[in-house]
Amino acid sequence: MLRALFLAAPGAGKGTQGPELADFYGVPYVATGDMLREHVANDTALGRAAKEHMDSGGLVPDSLVVEMVSNRLARPTPLAGFVLDGFPRTLNQALAAYEWGKDHDRTFDAVISLDVPREELIRRIQERQRLSGREDDDLNTFRHRLEVYDRDTQPLIDFYRERGILVEIGGTGSVAEIQQRIHEGLHEVGLDVEGRGDTGTSVVDAAR
Repeated sequence: MLRALFLAAPGAGKGTQGPELADFYGVPYVATGDMLREHVANDTALGRAAKEHMDSGGLVPDSLVVEMVSNRLARPTPLAGFVLDGFPRTLNQALAAYEWGKDHDRTFDAVISLDVPREELIRRIQERQRLSGREDDDLNTFRHRLEVYDRDTQPLIDFYRERGILVEIGGTGSVAEIQQRIHEGLHEVGLDVEGRGDTGTSVVDAAR
C-alpha cells in the first residue's frame, strides 16, 4: 500500500503522473487543486475564501488547505493509501501533515520530486493555456505561481530529503519514460514496485 506525495512546480506533470501511479498501486489520487476548484465551483465557504488567492496565483492559506485535506483523508475512516498532489506546499503544512500522519499511522512512504527546467515549464503552460483557456494558466499568473513555489515549496525538498523519503526524478521526456523513472526511484528506496500485481511482473523488471 503506497502513501506518496508529488512535489513539483506547476506544469511539471504531477497531474499526469499522479493518477497513473495511484492506479498502479490501487490507491486514491487526491489532488488539492481539483478539490479547491470544486469548492469554488460549488460556492462553498472554503471555496469563496480560497478563490481570491487562487485567482492571483498565490497559495491558499495553510489553515484552509490543512482542513480540506485532513477531512478528505480522514473521513469516514483514514485512507490506508493515497497519492497526494498539491499538499503540503509549505513547511507549516508539511509539519501539520506529519503530525496528522503520525497520529493516524499514515506518514508518507515517499515524496516524489519532479525536476523540470523553467523554460520547459513555461512552454508547457503556454500550450496548456492555448488548449484549455484556464484563467490560472495566464503567463503572468503562472510566473507568479513559480515564484511562490520557489519561495514556499522548494524548502520542502530539504525537509523530505532529511527524512530520507525524497525520490528525485527528471521530469522531461515521454510520459512512459518518466513513469519508468518513478518506479525505479521507488524501488531504490525500498518500496514494492509490483503494484496490484496482476501479472507478477514489476514495471522495473519488464523494462530490463
